[in-house]
Amino acid sequence: MTDISFAWSALGGDPGLVQRITTVEREGALTARLPVRDLARACVGACALAAAELAARRAALAEVPAVRVDDGALATAFVSERHLLIDGRAPVTFAPLSRFWRTADGWVRTHANYPHHRARLLSALGLLPSGEGHGGNGDGNGDRDGGGDQDALVAAVASALAERSALDVEEAVYAAGGLAVALRTPEEWAAHPQHAELAARPLVERGRLGTARARVLPSLTGTPLLPAAGVRVLDLTRVIAGPVATRTLALLGADVLRVDPPHLPELADQHADTGFGKRSAALDLATDRAAFEELLAGADVVVTGYRPGALDRFGLSPEALAERRPGLVVAELSAWGAYGPWARRRGFDSLVQVATGIAAVEGGDGQPGALPAQALDHGTGYLLAAAVLRALTEQSHDGGGRFVRLALARTAAWLTEAALGAARGPERDQGAPYDSPAPWLDETDSRIGRLRHARSPLAFTDGPTIWPRPPGPWGTDAPHWS
Repeated sequence: MTDISFAWSALGGDPGLVQRITTVEREGALTARLPVRDLARACVGACALAAAELAARRAALAEVPAVRVDDGALATAFVSERHLLIDGRAPVTFAPLSRFWRTADGWVRTHANYPHHRARLLSALGLLPSGEGHGGNGDGNGDRDGGGDQDALVAAVASALAERSALDVEEAVYAAGGLAVALRTPEEWAAHPQHAELAARPLVERGRLGTARARVLPSLTGTPLLPAAGVRVLDLTRVIAGPVATRTLALLGADVLRVDPPHLPELADQHADTGFGKRSAALDLATDRAAFEELLAGADVVVTGYRPGALDRFGLSPEALAERRPGLVVAELSAWGAYGPWARRRGFDSLVQVATGIAAVEGGDGQPGALPAQALDHGTGYLLAAAVLRALTEQSHDGGGRFVRLALARTAAWLTEAALGAARGPERDQGAPYDSPAPWLDETDSRIGRLRHARSPLAFTDGPTIWPRPPGPWGTDAPHWS
């Protein structure tokens, strides 16, 4: 099955519940050659249904609340980082060195938003400016300066890349710890061993982590229905997909504490977009283990968004976490998946689009293209939140720890194989065309300024519509549960 039923089935949901979904269709929303709007409907619809199912379970409702998926809300939320304004200022979403470049035989895309990734890219190309190291600059915003020096550096990178093959650049930058991916067609990616590993895995990997009873969550009363109320979520994610998942859990009532290493600050604007509903603490896992173990002891869910294996030295594999905190739900997210030759590579949505053939399909006239949104990030984020919600529902029946695992590249495979049909329930409403995001934007005061931001696209009967708190400055909250 290729519509929302496919996503819901991948989550282990009851097929009959898909009938609770109604879709509002709007022409002009997330227009692309690939069925990205259907991807958005499927991911958000499945997440909203998982939330409604858990709410019904905890509130002892006779039936699962009805879910409504509106294309306008999807189209706005899937580019939330572009709609964000902070005191009227629009963030810069990509740094000057994060872009497509021509090579001697094709194209390559780089990602250099973070200072350390920028430095590694330049080092691999022999262009590291004198005195520049591999660390961050401390402000969390990367190098986004204009001016002649920046223009000269862009020209120097373009010249260096034009003399090398795309695959040579890909390997050289990866060896230096940076991020660059050669443009591939869908056919070229289909022949890649990493694709073979992904094709052998389900869209959502799910499994048990022991038989210990999970903490019993109290019954829900009143409205709005907050299906994740009382759930403590330890958020060890970065950038978009993982933070979108935990931002969604926060909307649904979870106590979400994001923890980052002090020496790797999140980009300030990125944090402002995805920090809604959460608290943010800086904690060094190498030196503050006692504080982390105290947090783990009180957690119900741990969400990780680092490369597979990157956190294992801290004892943060699903098995190690469940051994120390029986009954835990562990949700893992990565760019390329947990298996295969690229499993331990860093990656971002823009790079996954390039490797998996999406950029080739969306391009034209010899130029690579891109989806109208970082839809792999946002879509996988909502699927990850849905997987956590479904794990909590399953726990309420038979206990036991759970793990769930998703990858941007696996979501990309779902999209590029055109495996998506009309992601809707049995009822369909035709709404007005999508010609403005205004109906799905809000303004909120916060400690970091007045924010214009996208609303959550999740909608179910008596569900929440606003986050309990706006984002605050990164890393300034105490590392303990509310």
